[in-house]
Order: sequence, then structure tokens, then C-alpha cells
Amino acid sequence: MRRSVVRAKLARNEPILVTCLHLIDPSMYELTSLMGYDAIWMDLEHHAYSVETAGTLMRAARVGTSDIMARPAKGEFMRLGRMLEAGAQGILYPRCESAEEAREVVRWSKFAPLGTRGYDGGNPDSPYCQAPMIDYLKFANEQTFVAVQIEEPGAVEQVERIAAVPGVDVLFIGPADLSILYGIPGQIQHPTIQDAIQRVAAAARAAGKHWGLPVGSLDQARQMLELGARFIAHGCDLLFVKQGLERVQAEFTGLGFRFDRRLD
Repeated sequence: MRRSVVRAKLARNEPILVTCLHLIDPSMYELTSLMGYDAIWMDLEHHAYSVETAGTLMRAARVGTSDIMARPAKGEFMRLGRMLEAGAQGILYPRCESAEEAREVVRWSKFAPLGTRGYDGGNPDSPYCQAPMIDYLKFANEQTFVAVQIEEPGAVEQVERIAAVPGVDVLFIGPADLSILYGIPGQIQHPTIQDAIQRVAAAARAAGKHWGLPVGSLDQARQMLELGARFIAHGCDLLFVKQGLERVQAEFTGLGFRFDRRLD
């Protein structure tokens, strides 16, 4: 059984830095975890690999210290449970629309009496039938974190009720989808989005919960931390590789090299 870095740091009100990995080479998970990122965002909402592949990637991450924050698609409660059994320390649930849906997420993520998660014990989270049942159930409930995403205008309107749901640890804003659904795609600095962020922050504060969002820059991270955010996501492997390749191209273009770019 593995303790959650995220749960421990949030309990001390320390900031969490999460990065997202899309590529499915286990070396990426191993490297990121060895580097000590607080959590790796594993996205099975938007990517097509299987829970079996996810389990292999989680296994690679266990050589280091990073938590795995696994995101299923909306309503995929059976997959959610399998992700936890494969070794994820936390669940990031997308498009949470209501307090009722948040309660369902907690119900599937936690064992009784906090929820109704099914018991197996024969997977990496237990691990492999080595932990006494009582100890395992208590440990899993204590160490598993639940983050629900506020990504729709309707969810912003109900965020106070969502924040009040027992077992929800983090309100995680999805600014991109929120901007699209507000009809202002990509305008993250628009007053409507900024007002939504303020409302989520206030709801989290009133409920004694943490909140956060993806940020695009160090300045934005600083602003959100000053506003009270403690759960910050930044970057992904695809962008890191792309930016590195672009830097090399920019430097070598000055030496006369030419590139047949198909992305322009």
C-alpha cells in the first residue's frame, strides 16, 4: 500500500504540481516519477489506451514518488474502480454537473462506510492480497483523493453544493471547456471565466476544500496561488517535446538548415 503525496501535502496546505502525460512509453512515467512531481495526470477521457496499458504505466511510476491521478470519461464508474485497483492514488472526474453526481463519484471511489466501492484485494493497490482486509479498506479510504472537474456553466451555478459533498477533496476547474460552453472559446482571461474562478475559489474556501486548475505560465500559477489555489497542473509531455523540437529548429535555421514543416 502506497501513501498519497497529494493527500499529505494538501493536509499541510502545500501547493501541488501535476503534469499530464499522454505518451504511453513507461519510461516517461518512470522519469517523471523519479523527478518527484507530485502527481501524474493520466488521461483516459481523451486517449484511447486501455486500463491494461494504464496499469503498466502506473507500475513504471511506482519506482519514484509521484501519485497517479487518473481521469476516466464521464460516467465510467466501473473503469474508475479498475484505475484505483491498478494503483492510482486519485481520481479526476470530468464534467461533474451536480452534487448528486459528485456523490456518485465518491461512492465508487471509497469503500464503506464512505462509499460502496467493490473489494478485490488482488491488485497492485492492496497489494496482491498481502494486506489484511480491514487495514487495506481503512488505508485506501484515507489515501485516495477525489477531484471533480468544474467545466460547465451549470456546474459553476451549483459549485457550492458540489463543494459541500463529503469525500470530494478538490474542485478542479476546466477553463478550456468552460470557455467553450460559455461561448467564448479560449478566452481564459474573459471576465466570465475569471468570475467563475472566483466563485469556485469561494465555494472551496467555505467548504474547507482545495481547488485548482491547469495554468499556462509561471505568472498565472503565482496569481492562482495568491487566490488560494493549491492544486496546480502545468504542461504535458507532448508540449514539452514539441517545444524542444521547435527550439532546435529555430537555432539551427540560423546555420542554414531548412525544415519541411507540415504543421504550419
